[in-house]
Amino acid sequence: MKLQTATIDALSPAERGRLLGTRFGGQFRESARLYDEHFAELGIDAQTVRDVTAGCVDRLAGWAPNQVAEFTAIAAAAQVDPQRLFAVVARTEVLAVAPAQGEGECSTAVHVGAGIPAETVQTWDWHDHLVPEGLLASFVSDAGLRVKMFTEFGTAAKLGVNSARIGLHFNILRHVSDRGFDGVPVHSVARRVLDEARSLDEAEQIAASADVAASTVLTVFQTTDAGSDARGFELSPAGLGILRPGLDADGGDGWLLHTNHFLDPELSAGDCIDPASTTAERYEHLRAVRGDLAGHSPVERARRACGGDGADAVICMRPDESLPRIAQWATLLTVGIDTVGTALEYHPGTPDAAASAGLRTF
Repeated sequence: MKLQTATIDALSPAERGRLLGTRFGGQFRESARLYDEHFAELGIDAQTVRDVTAGCVDRLAGWAPNQVAEFTAIAAAAQVDPQRLFAVVARTEVLAVAPAQGEGECSTAVHVGAGIPAETVQTWDWHDHLVPEGLLASFVSDAGLRVKMFTEFGTAAKLGVNSARIGLHFNILRHVSDRGFDGVPVHSVARRVLDEARSLDEAEQIAASADVAASTVLTVFQTTDAGSDARGFELSPAGLGILRPGLDADGGDGWLLHTNHFLDPELSAGDCIDPASTTAERYEHLRAVRGDLAGHSPVERARRACGGDGADAVICMRPDESLPRIAQWATLLTVGIDTVGTALEYHPGTPDAAASAGLRTF
């Protein structure tokens, strides 16, 4: 995955969208084309894609109209059909109408505590053919916060940090209540947290206000003068689960871990992740190595996250080219979030590769 970077200075969502669409028109058009193909490969017919997208845009217009204005302007400047671009905005909701496919996405570890800054590492796992290029964007939100985020061309946000020292990681989930239709896109919830939240309580209020049609978990954390804290917000149409370090299966040592299955006791009863997923193995791997992760540089943390398995660690996904494209998964990004410096420390690849090549700062 090639990463494009952009610092966008704009006074309105429409102007921000115009600047993004003008500069990266080719990338937005290509993302729309690739997701058209992906939905078709999964057997999701074009009318269903349009219906899911329309319902999600209607919900988003009432919940975060600035995001609709931004993506409408992107579509116009990029010369792409707005419906096709908004299908990428709502891509998780479109995918929710099809059976879960194999792996799932991402492994996340966040360490917090009194008197220390948050320390984090995440892998982002997805289909490499769908994301030939990704976007690192820096901008001032409509709420006046400096935001730095990583996302796909066409999704509102995936992970990032803001100048209120709020950071966010993102992992997909699947639940029996997922319907796809008529919900706020989960990526838009992540974006609004980054745009607006100045505290964990505000992040929780934003998460709780979103009527979603698909499931995900946002691991949100903040560093203050007193130290750091974190919460995991498991979003699903069935309700919101809230996780805290020490109050779930992670234990009481300041860690909040997540892969791709529900940890909330009530929501986990409706978990429907594909049985082929390694989510349980990846979660147990993070639990096993967590004691060796804190207090190190982001590069060293990436290395230690692999544990003794190194490049063969279960959190280092590499595509099995003998399988169909929709069943091939790869770790496309390893990232740590610096809430104090408002920065992303990243490598476009696996944690073992990040340990060898080093991390870049955005």
